[in-house]
Amino acid sequence: MNPVKTIEGKAYPFGLKNVDTDVIIPAAWLKTISRSGLGKGAFEALRKEPGNLFDSAEYAGSPILIAGDNFGCGSSREHAAWALADMGIQAVIAPSFSDIFSGNAFKNGLLTVVLPQEAVDRLMEVAKTDSIHIDLENQVVTTPFQDRFTFEIDPFRKHCLLHGLDEIGLTLASSDAIAAYETRLNTEKPWLAPQMI
Repeated sequence: MNPVKTIEGKAYPFGLKNVDTDVIIPAAWLKTISRSGLGKGAFEALRKEPGNLFDSAEYAGSPILIAGDNFGCGSSREHAAWALADMGIQAVIAPSFSDIFSGNAFKNGLLTVVLPQEAVDRLMEVAKTDSIHIDLENQVVTTPFQDRFTFEIDPFRKHCLLHGLDEIGLTLASSDAIAAYETRLNTEKPWLAPQMI
């Protein structure tokens, strides 16, 4: 997982409320366990509309998505986070998120930023013309117009995102302690050690 420190760029001014994971990535795309290629299926139903936001050249490659309340509700498909990441989205800003989506996003290095509706409305306006800057270390979202919105984040999640640590990375970070424990256990309780035949 890549470390997340700052994210800056254009943002999709999406804003819809109660967008469920089936809208983010339809069930027909769930036949794969690969994370790559899912970006093509992201928001598939919305992309069928002419002039849709996600196929607009103006927002192509935007690393930020501004969404409405209760983003990621519905089923617990991790593919939703994979699809957003495959689109190049690194952060989603919304007034609230489904707990399961938020957890899946975090485990896949996607930052979810919760801000009040007034701040989200302001960022929706800014996104139409200018870039947005997210500073995870200082927990602040800023714009070129001196807007400054602070956000809360769980300290453990913040640590993991800043250092690019997923569950495997966290385990590997403790490899010396694990090896020392195994050595001590083999000395103190040799009957538990695997027997070579």
